[in-house]
Amino acid sequence: MPELPEVEVTRRSFAARIAGAHVLSASLGQPLRWPLGCAPAALLGQQVLGVRRRGKYLLVDLSRGLLLLHLGMSGSLNFAKDLPAPGKHDHFDLTTTQGTLRLHDPRRFGAVVYAASEADTAAHKLLGKLGVEPLTDDFNARAFHATLRQRGSAIKQVLLAGDVVVGVGNIYASEALFLAGIRPTVKAARITAPRALRLHAAIRQVLAAAVEKGGSTLRDFSNAQGQSGYFQLEAKVYDRAGQPCQVCGGAIKSLRQGQRSTYFCGVCQKY
Repeated sequence: MPELPEVEVTRRSFAARIAGAHVLSASLGQPLRWPLGCAPAALLGQQVLGVRRRGKYLLVDLSRGLLLLHLGMSGSLNFAKDLPAPGKHDHFDLTTTQGTLRLHDPRRFGAVVYAASEADTAAHKLLGKLGVEPLTDDFNARAFHATLRQRGSAIKQVLLAGDVVVGVGNIYASEALFLAGIRPTVKAARITAPRALRLHAAIRQVLAAAVEKGGSTLRDFSNAQGQSGYFQLEAKVYDRAGQPCQVCGGAIKSLRQGQRSTYFCGVCQKY
C-alpha cells in the first residue's frame, strides 16, 4: 500500500505541472471508498493553486476548497496531457488546461473527497487525528519520547497507528526499528530516552532515503509519471525472512502484528 514516501514522491511528480491549471471537467468511474462530496460539475472552472501532502493524503488546493486524495491499497495517479480513454480501474479524472489527473485503483479502497476548507467536517474527519509529520521540524525527539511513555502497545503498532507520528507504514516501521536496534514487540512505554532518540533519527533517515529512492514498488506502485520506486532493493529486514542479516549474519525473522508482517533481526534487535 502506498505510504508516506510513495505519496510524497507522487506529489512531487505532478505538483509543479498542474499548478495554475483550470479545471475543464471532472468525471467519476465506479464508487470509491467515500463519495466525492459534491457534484463533479462544481469543480469546473476552478483553478489548481497547488498540491500539498498531509500524512498519506494529497491535498489539491483549489480556488474554492480542496480535493483530498487517498491512494488506498493499490491506487496510483497519472498526470499527462494526452491520456487514453479511462479503463476498467480508472475511477476519477480531473481534466485541466495543463493535463488530466487520473486515479487508477483496481481495489477501489482509495478516495477523492471535496471539502470547502481544511476546517470543513469532511476534511477534519480524515485529517484531524493525524500525528506529527516526521520530515518536518515539528517532529521533536523529546516530545516523541514523552508521547511513547504514555502508550502501552508494542512500538511497531504505535508507529503504524499514525496518531503519534504520521506516515510510518509497515515497510518503514520495520526498517526504522532495525536501524534503531529496537525489537518491534517491546512496549512503547518501556523505550528509554536514548533509544527513543535513536528511533526518532531512524524514522527520519529511513523516510528521507525512501523519498530519495522514489518510494517502494512491491507490486504496482508508480508515480504520476509512471516511474517505479527502488527503496525496497535496499531494505535491511523487510520481506527478508530467513535471509542473513547484513550486520550480524543472523537469520532475519518474521512475525504477525495486527495482521501485518513484521521483520526483524533477533540479534541486532534484542530489546
